[in-house]
Amino acid sequence: MATEEIRFDDGAAYERYMGVWSRAVGEQFLDWLAPAQGLRWLDVGCGNGAFTQMLAERCAPSVLEGIDPSAEQLAYARTRPALRTAKFQQADAMSLPFAPNTFDAAVMPLVIFFVPVPAKGVAEMTRVVRPGGTVSAYGWDLTGGGFPYESLREEMTAMGFPVPMPPSPDAARLDILRDLWTNAGLADVQTQELTVQRTFTDFDDYWTTILGGPSVGASLKKMTADDRTRLQSKMRTRLTTDADGRITYKARANAVKGKVASK
Repeated sequence: MATEEIRFDDGAAYERYMGVWSRAVGEQFLDWLAPAQGLRWLDVGCGNGAFTQMLAERCAPSVLEGIDPSAEQLAYARTRPALRTAKFQQADAMSLPFAPNTFDAAVMPLVIFFVPVPAKGVAEMTRVVRPGGTVSAYGWDLTGGGFPYESLREEMTAMGFPVPMPPSPDAARLDILRDLWTNAGLADVQTQELTVQRTFTDFDDYWTTILGGPSVGASLKKMTADDRTRLQSKMRTRLTTDADGRITYKARANAVKGKVASK
C-alpha cells in the first residue's frame, strides 16, 4: 500500500498533535543551547509558531523571523499574541530568501528530516548566519524509535496501513547530524539526546489527538470502522494507564549545534 506525503495544513490540529511535544523538547533544547539574549533569530520550518513563541518568550530576540512552506501553518503562527512583532514568510529551507550574515542564530526545530536534501538546508542556514553565530537543530529520532507516536505507527503498519515518513527519516540520527554540521564547515559541533514525556488525560484524549495528526490522520480516515475499532483495541492494550486512566509515555529527539566559521 503506497503512502502519502505528510502535509501540514491545519495549525490548530497540529498544535494539539505535536505542539505540546514541541514545547516540551524545545524547552530542553534551549536549556542545552543556552543562547544569549537579544540575538537576531531565524526559525527555519517554523510551522505554527510553537517553537518561535518559545524564542520570543525566553530569548528576547532583537529580530525574529520564521519561514515555512505551509501558508496555513504560518497563518496560525501569526495569531499568537507573543509573535505580533515577528516576521513570517512562505519559503523553502533549501533556498532561504535572506542575504548572507543576516542573523546571529538559525534553528531548525523538528524539521531536518522534512528537508529533501538536508545538507542544502544546513548550508543555507550557515550562509545566512554571521561568522561566530550559531546554527542548530533538533529532531525526533525517527529511525531509532524516538517518535512520539511510534507505537501507533508500528500497530498501523502491522495492520497493513503504513504511516507516511518524511523524505529524510535518518537525518536526525546523532551521527548524521554531526556529519551534516561538520561537512557544512561549522565549528565546535556538539550533539545531545533529549528525552521528554507527555500525559494524556485518558485514552479518548489520546485518540482525539492522533486523529488530527498529519502523519497518521489520513491513514486513519481511510480505515473501515472495523479496522479503526481493532486499532483502538490494540492501542488500549499497548498504552499503560495509571489509576486515574491517564496515559504517560516518553519520546526522544536528537540535537546539534555549531558555530559559523569566518567566511
